[in-house]
Amino acid sequence: MAKGRKKRAVPGVGERIVGRLKQFAEALETSDTIPERYTRRTIKLNLEPTPYNPKRVKEARELLNASQAIFSQFLGVSISAVRDWEQDVKSPRGIACRIIDEILRDPEYWRMRLKELATPVGSE
Repeated sequence: MAKGRKKRAVPGVGERIVGRLKQFAEALETSDTIPERYTRRTIKLNLEPTPYNPKRVKEARELLNASQAIFSQFLGVSISAVRDWEQDVKSPRGIACRIIDEILRDPEYWRMRLKELATPVGSE
């Protein structure tokens, strides 16, 4: 470094964040069009549930080592609904399919969650 020159300090992360927030606040006050000045992203989740046949419903239930009664409580549906799904009388819909999607994606997590929720009956 040449004699007499000072080393320029690099602003820290906190200073940069505060500076950019001030710039954003000024843009809001001056009624600038925000999308023209700032990058924005829109994210859309793919939440289309998978359709389930009887074999896949039973597979998800068995991954949890759960009876139809426990599985139905866990999903918030009636025992007869689970029975109908497994006997191909009806198919699960909506949120039940979404939860089954998650069970099949990470069965270990859901087994753990089910164990956490289990309370032995008559253990007083």
